[in-house]
Amino acid sequence: MNPEENCQKESQKRFPSKVTVHRLPFYLRAVERMKEAGIQITSSKELGEWVGVSAAQIRKDFSQFGEFGKQGTGYRVAFLIEKLREILKVDRTWDIAIVGMGDIGRALVRYKGCNHRGFQVAMLFDNHPEKIGQIVEGFEILDTQTLPDAIREANIKVAILAVPIQEAQETAAKLVEGGVKAILNYAPICLQVPEDVRVEYIDPATYLQGMTYYISDEE
Repeated sequence: MNPEENCQKESQKRFPSKVTVHRLPFYLRAVERMKEAGIQITSSKELGEWVGVSAAQIRKDFSQFGEFGKQGTGYRVAFLIEKLREILKVDRTWDIAIVGMGDIGRALVRYKGCNHRGFQVAMLFDNHPEKIGQIVEGFEILDTQTLPDAIREANIKVAILAVPIQEAQETAAKLVEGGVKAILNYAPICLQVPEDVRVEYIDPATYLQGMTYYISDEE
């Protein structure tokens, strides 16, 4: 079992129904696309076709969060969007701190896909003297040494960690000290954080390895 699997297992212990929660953003994205297409009413079957999940699974997932519609009448798309945003707490805008201004960090600053989905970049950090003070997309790169106080003062609860593996744990500790409660971690290491801090892991190599398993050797 690789370190990421260990991290994911521990997260599941602390946060039940993790798999269900991870499907909700896909449901939200699908119904938002439905709204753009002019669809006002949908069904579990139709939504399932959009996201590649069975209608039964969708009904089971929704049942964990209350009433979404009445059997036989379908779901109102506008209501689903409102309800899913409320559950995921993206019915507001979350400021994000990005720590690590290497290739990944800079690409994330320039990525605009989160701007209309509940998140916006607010602060950038790095510990490299040559990078501190630089301006990226209108944001000044701040010194990581100032991170806890700066994060706390700005009341930022969400951070993206894009630092080298040897710096990840120490930097995560600074984020926690500053009051961050959710960390998206790009470093291939399982972070040790308090029980009330949520960590998600992104390691492209791990997912690539999982995909190549399915490629036929005859191709």
